[in-house]
Amino acid sequence: MMNQSNQEQRPPQGGRKWIVTASLLTAGMIIGFVVASDLGWLPTGHAVPDASTVPIARPVATAPQPVLSGGGGQTFVEIAKAVKLAVVNIYASKSSGRGGGEGPHGGPLDDPLFRKFFGDEFFRRFEQQPKDRKERGLGSGVIVESNGLIITNNHVVGKADEIRVTLSDKREFKAKLIGTDPKTDVAVVQIDATGLPTVAWADSDQLEVGEFVLAVGNPFGLTQTVTLGIVSALGRAAGIAEYEDFIQTDAAINPGNSGGALVNVRGELVGINTAIFSQSGGNMGIGFAVPSNMARSIMGQLVQTGKVVRGWLGVSIQDLTPELASQFGVSETKGVLISDVMDDSPAKKAGFERADVIIEYDGKPMDSSAHLRNAVAQTPVGKKVAVKILRDKQPKTIELTIAEQPKSMTRSGEEDAGESATPTGVLSGLEVRELTEELTSRYGLKSGERGVVIVRVKPGSSAEELGVREGDMIMEINRQAVTSVKAYERMAGKLPKDQSVLLLLKRQGRTIYLTLRP
Repeated sequence: MMNQSNQEQRPPQGGRKWIVTASLLTAGMIIGFVVASDLGWLPTGHAVPDASTVPIARPVATAPQPVLSGGGGQTFVEIAKAVKLAVVNIYASKSSGRGGGEGPHGGPLDDPLFRKFFGDEFFRRFEQQPKDRKERGLGSGVIVESNGLIITNNHVVGKADEIRVTLSDKREFKAKLIGTDPKTDVAVVQIDATGLPTVAWADSDQLEVGEFVLAVGNPFGLTQTVTLGIVSALGRAAGIAEYEDFIQTDAAINPGNSGGALVNVRGELVGINTAIFSQSGGNMGIGFAVPSNMARSIMGQLVQTGKVVRGWLGVSIQDLTPELASQFGVSETKGVLISDVMDDSPAKKAGFERADVIIEYDGKPMDSSAHLRNAVAQTPVGKKVAVKILRDKQPKTIELTIAEQPKSMTRSGEEDAGESATPTGVLSGLEVRELTEELTSRYGLKSGERGVVIVRVKPGSSAEELGVREGDMIMEINRQAVTSVKAYERMAGKLPKDQSVLLLLKRQGRTIYLTLRP
């Protein structure tokens, strides 16, 4: 019994090990807390906040702004502040009559079947609508003179009955239309105010691709919006206006920006924002601005005379393609090819000839027909200019006096009588005839010049692919005059099948050169 009692009082071997382990863990935890507390590893609590943890309110400063190279020490922020003061909102409105054929009277809705289907109530509501409604447009403008002279786009204010201008300080004025020029999409308005902030003009001829520019305007009515980009390209033609020399930029331009400012890093006006290339209606990184030199020249004439007078040389011109450059013995495609010289024009009187290549006009190199066209148009009437050309591969300089551009520059085509001919070789895709009265009428030509008219272009032929059209009149083949179908057949029959051919064509009153490759 004793032995049994003693065994019951003795703790089991496993229990003793557990007690020892627990004791050691407890002692380790106590030692750890003491050490951690002495070393400051544990957070401490206090009845009052520790001074080191009290948040301190500090003023928030704007990020340092980079000083722009060539910007006269200005930053983008400073430029934006200055330019925004001179950019205005323009609201243009005009009355639009619905007209006799658009309402239920005098139009298709007046049909009794319509009235029976829709009911009399529908027509009563329609008839209660106002006969006239206001069409409103929104755009931008730039103050360029402190007396309230503002430059904008023709498409913003051109046909408006009323124009209202809102300044950056929220003042609103009724504006007077000074003049418009649809051919460049430039317009000038004026408000009755003085002492206004302005934007200085820049020389847009000095602008280079890659320069920073800021676009300032009122896209979608969001006033005083500033966007940043670079000059993407110069001398662009976008098919928007008759005379184009656009600055292309990736600064965001949207509807409502039209007429706003495009400025350089000195805050000077380099262009008037005009249009965008977009498949969605919004910005896609391709915007166009009228260069300041063109806009300033147009504005000056509109202010002084209310109209625009352009210089005139009197030649038909086209760009030099590599094929044309090779045909005329020009080493590169820089230059402008004269395809025709108009009678009684300054060019005719000065001795210009068809196939001359203009390489310089008034001291400036010419690299495209659009460049030359704009340069001539901006030349003051009566000014004497020197023009450098290549004639039969030889350089030559001709001086002439620029005349005023005639009001009508349109000339129709030309010609004369009979039978068809089917050429061979590179011209095998064309069917031509001498002119009859019927063909003259059909293609809008006129009698008086010799040549053969193209009555069919074979689908898929090289001639079609290279731009030859039905109704074109062939005047020359390889710079030899084509006077009849027989002459055409003779020339075409002598051409090797693998030889390129240079054609001189009359198209819609203009003459153009075209190279056909086999």
